[in-house]
Amino acid sequence: MKILHVNQSDVSGGAAIAAYRLHQGLLAQQVESHLLVGKATIKSDRVAEVSRSRRVEAQLARLTNELGLNYLNHINTFGVSKHSFYKQADILNFHNLHTGYFNYLAIPSLTKTKPAVFTLHDMWSFTGHCAYSYDCDRWKTGCGQCPYLEIYPAIRRDNTHLEWKLKDWVYSQSNLTIVTPSRWLTEQAQQSMLNRFSIHYIPYGIDTELYQPLDSEQCRAVLGIPTHKNVLMFGADSLSDNRKGGDLLFQALSCLPDALKADTVLLMIGSNSESISKAIGMQTIELGYVGSDRLKAIAYSAADLFIFPTRADNLPLVLQESMACGTPMVSFKVGGVPDLVRPGITGYLATPEDADDFSIGIVQLLEDKALRDRMGRNCREIALEEYPLKLQAQRYLELYRQLLKFSQKPINTSA
Repeated sequence: MKILHVNQSDVSGGAAIAAYRLHQGLLAQQVESHLLVGKATIKSDRVAEVSRSRRVEAQLARLTNELGLNYLNHINTFGVSKHSFYKQADILNFHNLHTGYFNYLAIPSLTKTKPAVFTLHDMWSFTGHCAYSYDCDRWKTGCGQCPYLEIYPAIRRDNTHLEWKLKDWVYSQSNLTIVTPSRWLTEQAQQSMLNRFSIHYIPYGIDTELYQPLDSEQCRAVLGIPTHKNVLMFGADSLSDNRKGGDLLFQALSCLPDALKADTVLLMIGSNSESISKAIGMQTIELGYVGSDRLKAIAYSAADLFIFPTRADNLPLVLQESMACGTPMVSFKVGGVPDLVRPGITGYLATPEDADDFSIGIVQLLEDKALRDRMGRNCREIALEEYPLKLQAQRYLELYRQLLKFSQKPINTSA
């Protein structure tokens, strides 16, 4: 069996890392797996970039961007079928298609002769433009009159109803099976235009050998953190991203008692962390962007709590990594976060947008070491039971086998 993953990158960004981990899990199961991506950063004969005519794309983008129709300028997507990776593949597995390298109008032609899995990493596949709709549910009825034109991926003109209709037409002509990594996204997909397809819930997998609890004192020594300090850890790809809640983090930390702040270190990973570290009045250690799994495991193991004030998320990898390292978590009850942050079991789940409640969760867990220790053990046990990479790969492998077995039968059940 040969699988081709199509994604925006090999390892840059959460969706890319999630897909690359699946790729590694399949290879470990002796499955031929390749990646065709918008941007490749790893040198490998299993990874290649989508061929693009950037000058032509840029010229077409003047029109498509002005119309508010993102990504339709990527005409080279229709040539993907000529790539050797595509020709050799038995199954396609689409991932993120919305970072400026792929034209979704090509999905029908690409899936005409090959069955495809579409792994969702956010809501973009069934909305009129956005990756997360927050409190808007117009995607259920056709979009239009969009209240959030500026939300990623931003658009200049409200043609969200047209984009919604285009996606709906694309899916009516396509051979797809949907995979959703969180229970929340499963529910969203079931209420969307994608409900014409079979939808399967398969959570992300994680290498529990790479991410495992390490000796806390040794990890703190490596990072230069005093052993007697409380350690809060916060991480996001970009800490300036409003969706990740940097402003809510600032508010929550400002609410902490002065004595607790004086006895606490904030450990941060990710870019654009300077503004937060200067404002909170707490000792901070900024690791910047961390690509090393080993260094991330050291950071998680050094922390007492991982705090994640996200406004919208699917199944955040940082929470899954923290869980595997046995570090309890504090986050908001949004999206797929409750799959990982389970109140009283693996952490504290605060009311969305309520920085005071978030702060209460931090204080409660920092002041109760016995509770933290119990949650840490629960985190590790759940990671081993529910999220090992091998289990994810086996679930995908079974789905791929089913699709190959019934590849002559239509997957699309729409009339």
